[in-house]
Amino acid sequence: MHKVFNDLLSDDVVTPIHIVEGNKSIFDTDMEYIIPLYQRAYAWEDKQLIQLIEDINDIADDMNYYIGTLIVSRQDNLFEVVDGQQRLTSLYLLLNCLGYEVKNTLTFACREKSNYTLQNIQDLLQMNRSKLDMERIEPGIQNGINVILQEINKFNKEQFCDKLSRVVVYRIEVPENTDLNRYFEIMNTRGEQLEQHDILKATMMGYLTDEKDKAIFAKIWDACSDMTGYVQMHFSSRGNKVREAIFGSYWNDMPLKSWSNYKKNVKVSSLNGAGKNIKEIIQHDFRGNMDEGYLDDDIRVRFESIIDFSYFLMHTLKVYVTIKGISHENAALKLIDELLDDKKLLESFSRVVKHGVSVKGRINDNKEFFSREFIICLLRTRYIFDKFIIKREYANESSDGEWSLKSLHVSGKQSKKKAYYRSTRFTCKGEHNQEIRSNERNKQNIMLQSALRVSYTSPKVMHWITQLLIWLSEDKYTNALGDDLSIFNGVVESIAKKAVRKQFFGDCHEDNDIYEMGVGTPHIVFNYLDYLLWKENPKKYDDFAFEFRNSVEHWYPQNPSEGTFESWKEGVDRFGNLCIIQRNVNSKFSNMSPEAKKSTFKEMISKGSIKLRIMSELTEKGDGKTASLYWKDEKCEEHEKNMIQILREACFRDGE
Repeated sequence: MHKVFNDLLSDDVVTPIHIVEGNKSIFDTDMEYIIPLYQRAYAWEDKQLIQLIEDINDIADDMNYYIGTLIVSRQDNLFEVVDGQQRLTSLYLLLNCLGYEVKNTLTFACREKSNYTLQNIQDLLQMNRSKLDMERIEPGIQNGINVILQEINKFNKEQFCDKLSRVVVYRIEVPENTDLNRYFEIMNTRGEQLEQHDILKATMMGYLTDEKDKAIFAKIWDACSDMTGYVQMHFSSRGNKVREAIFGSYWNDMPLKSWSNYKKNVKVSSLNGAGKNIKEIIQHDFRGNMDEGYLDDDIRVRFESIIDFSYFLMHTLKVYVTIKGISHENAALKLIDELLDDKKLLESFSRVVKHGVSVKGRINDNKEFFSREFIICLLRTRYIFDKFIIKREYANESSDGEWSLKSLHVSGKQSKKKAYYRSTRFTCKGEHNQEIRSNERNKQNIMLQSALRVSYTSPKVMHWITQLLIWLSEDKYTNALGDDLSIFNGVVESIAKKAVRKQFFGDCHEDNDIYEMGVGTPHIVFNYLDYLLWKENPKKYDDFAFEFRNSVEHWYPQNPSEGTFESWKEGVDRFGNLCIIQRNVNSKFSNMSPEAKKSTFKEMISKGSIKLRIMSELTEKGDGKTASLYWKDEKCEEHEKNMIQILREACFRDGE
C-alpha cells in the first residue's frame, strides 16, 4: 500500500464485511450510509457495471473475492461515505435486482431524485409505473438497474448468488476529526493502494542488476503507463534529450529493438526525474505532466485511450509471446489464457516467466534478458498502439469527443519544437492522389475500429486489439510503419467478417433462410452492417458515428401495448425486425408500434443506427394496411433479404 494510506489508517477501524451473509447483507445495519453532497451523483455506466458483474461471476469456487474498500466517517448513528460510494450504490442496486430484501439504509444528502428512486426501487423493478412519479426518477440509477437486470440474466442466479456470498469489502472508519475533504482528495486522486502493475514493475526491475538498466526500464515503464496522449510526450527531459534519443529528432521514429542502443543513446544525466516515486506523488502540490501537444491551430487536445494500462500490459504480453515464439514447456498446456483479465496480471506474467520457453531457452533461466526484452516490446507496442489504434479525441472542453486515428509529428526547431497531430496515413507507394486515398482509408479504418470497440464493450474480450497489434508488430510491417500500410483496412475488416460468419451465419439456419436470434443477435452483426451501409453511401450518412448502442430491440414489438394492435408470434425475432439502440432510450420504445416509434423517437432515429434509419423509412402505409401492419406483413421480409445479402456478399467475398 501507499505510505499515505498506511499513515492515514494507523488509527482507523478496519472491518471485513461480506456483501451477503446468510439472509443479511451489508445494508442490514443500524447505521445508515449517507452519501455527502461533496460527492458526485451516481455515475457508473454500462462499462463499470458489466465489469463488476463479470468479476463476481468469475470468482473461483474455493476463494473469497476482495472487491475494494469502503471508507467512512462515523457521525452519530450514520456512516458518511468518504470513498467507494459508486461501488456501494451499485451493490445496493444489484442486491435488489437479485431479489434480496435490502434494508433501506443508503441515502444521498440533498439529492431528492436519487433518494426517491432508491426508496421506490421495488416498484421500479416490478414496472409499477402507476405508483411512481417518473419525473422524480434519477436517470443514472434507472439505467444502472436496466444494465444489471440484463447482465444477471446471462448467468445462473443460484450460482451467481453463491459467488456473491464470497465477495468481501473492507469498511474503514477514519479517525475522529479527520479532514474529510483532504482525505477524499487523496483517496480519489492518488489511489489508496498499489495496483498489480505497480508490483509487476518492481518485480521486473528486480530482475535487473545494472543501475542504468533499471533507470531506463523505469523511464520507459512510467511513460507507457500513462495511457493519455501519445507516449512520446511522456518522455520529458531537459532539451528533449531522452525523447529524441528514442524517437529521433522528429519524435516519430519507431523505437529500436536493441537494448544496446538505449544504453548507448540515453544518458544517465537525462534520466533524472524520470517518473515520480510514491512519496513525491502524494505531496499536496504534486502535478502531473500535462504536455500532450497541440493541433496545428494551437487548440489543446486530449487523447483518451480505449483501454487502461493493466489491459495494455496483457495485450503486450500476448504480442511478446507471439512474436518471440514462446510457448509453455508442457506443450499440452496454454501459456496465456485467452480471456484478458487484469486481475490475473501478476499470475499471467509469473506463468510466462516460470514456464515459457523459446529457441533461446527457458525464460526462468535468464530473467534479466526477459525484463530488457519485454520493456522494449512494451515501448514499441505502445508506439504502434498510439499510431494505429483509435482513441477518443476531445478538441475542446465542451466537446463530446470523437473517434480519432492520428500520428504525432513535430514542427519547429531545437528548443522551439512542439508536437502536433495529423491523420495516420494509409497509402500505397506510387499511387496517384495519395492524400485523398489516405484520408478515405483513414476514415474507413476509424469506422471499422470504432464498430469493433462498441461491439465488444468489456476489455476482457477486446481480442481484436491483440490481433491488430500482433499483425503490426511483425517485422515485415514494423520496418515500414510510415505510409505503406494500405492493406491495414483489410486486416481490420477481416476480424469483423470472421466474427459475423462465426457468430451469425454459423449459428443461423441458412438453408431455410431463417435468421432469428432475437435480442441475442451479436452486436457486431449490426455494427458491421452499419459500416457496410455507411461505406456504400458515406455522403448520405456523413453524420453517422458508432456509439455505445447496447440494446437489441424489436421494431415491431414482442409484447404490444395491450389492446392497441395485433401481436406477432412467429417471426418477430427475425433479423429484419431487429435494431440496436442506446439502452437509456425511453423504456416505452419496446412496446410501441413501429408507426408510433417512428414519430415519437424521430430525433433518436435520425442520429441512430443506419439499419434503424432504413427501417423507419420503410415504415409507411401500403396495400390498404397501416404502416405497422404493412411492415409486419411485407416490408420486414424485404428489408431482411436486402440486409442479409449485403452481409453475405461482404463476409463470403472471394471464397472467404
